[in-house]
This record gives sequence, structure tokens and C-alpha cells, in this order.
Amino acid sequence: MGRDMARILDEKGYDLILVARRLDKLEELKQELKNKVTLISMDLSIMENCYQLYEQVKDKNIDIVINNAGFGLLGEFVSSDLNRELNMIDLNIKALHILTKLFLQDFVNKDRGYLLNIASSAAFQPGPLMATYYATKAYVLHLTEAIYEELRHKKSHVYVGCLCPGPVNTEFNQVANVTFSLKGLDSYQVSKYAIDKMFARKLIIVPGTLMKLNLWFNRFLPKKLLLKFTYYIQRKKDR
Repeated sequence: MGRDMARILDEKGYDLILVARRLDKLEELKQELKNKVTLISMDLSIMENCYQLYEQVKDKNIDIVINNAGFGLLGEFVSSDLNRELNMIDLNIKALHILTKLFLQDFVNKDRGYLLNIASSAAFQPGPLMATYYATKAYVLHLTEAIYEELRHKKSHVYVGCLCPGPVNTEFNQVANVTFSLKGLDSYQVSKYAIDKMFARKLIIVPGTLMKLNLWFNRFLPKKLLLKFTYYIQRKKDR
């Protein structure tokens, strides 16, 4: 979705700073874009790189920050790779936390700016067979909600929000080694919806009518029944 969000913001006339590990993919994307694009090849799962990124761009009059980096992992908690899980926590939680903190401080000081954190529909419930991933996305959602209320209380004009999509057709599926039983939404359409809702200052952004209904229905299920249902769905993802 990061690629599509870049395309959409480029169409709206924004200059962009794109950050990812793979420089070749960044350069490929840059060729499509019309406005000024700065490329930074960096692994954000390394904590020091997050601080380095901020120092590198903090004086460039940033108006929008989208924390999109993250990955998932399928498997039982007792047997899944610990180092892979810790790397996931470093990227999905620590990197997002650091960048949110640093850029938000600047936004608050100038009383403007948009900060969008990318979570998942997984943020709303526990996820057996993807326990760590679901937990990291719950962190993102709850952190964003808490920050929103702090900003609202002080009447700040800074926006903070959280995108919580269900299955989307992206490279996430290959990295996590999963196959979704539900048809994934189109990445560009989800990205456009997210950007539009961000500018409309919506706190929690959930694309797709089916996913909205699913999340609403899940609120009424007993916790143990929800866990059983989620386990069944997760097991079907295993290739």
C-alpha cells in the first residue's frame, strides 16, 4: 500500500520522501511519479536508523507522515521463530513508536500536520496462529487512539489516525506466508480511501463494508467463541 499511497499523494501534488529497505523498488516507483521524490534506503527495524531518518528529514517542512512499514508471520507461538518475532516487534511497534513520537512533537509545535499509522483489522482482537502480529497491531491502534484524545483535549489542529484494513492484495501475503480465505481488496482503492479519510480527519479508518460488518458483529461474540473462530480462519491461511 505504500506504493499506492505515494502514487495518490503524488497525484495531489505532494513532494515525497520514500523510505524502504530495497532501493531498486524505490527507484522503480520514482520513475512513475511527477513531483520531487527523495529516496532513502533504510531498514527501520534497526532502532538507530529511525533516529537517523528523523535527523535526515526533520528540516524539510514535513506535512504528512505515514507509518506503513510492517510484516506478519503465521504459525503457533511456541514453535514460531523468536528472532523473527522480535524483528517484527522492532518494526511494527518500536519503529512506529519512535517515528510517531519524533514527528508528532514537531507537528504539535507548529500546530499542524497529518500522521497516519497503518494497523489492521487484526488490531481489534487476539489472533491465534498469528499471535505476535495481532498483538503488534493492537498496540498501534491503542497508541493512536490515546494520542488522538490527548491532542483533542488540548485543542490541537494536528491530525492522527489509524488505518485498519482487512485482507488487501499486497506483498504482505508472501512475507507472512498466508493465503486469505476472503478476497483481498484492491490496494490502490484501499489507499485512496485511506488518504481521503485522513484528510477528512477520521480517527479509525476501516475500508470495505464487509469488514465493517465483521468487526461490528465480532463485538457481540463471547471471547472464547471468537478465539475459536479466529483460530479456524487462521488455520485456513496456512499454505
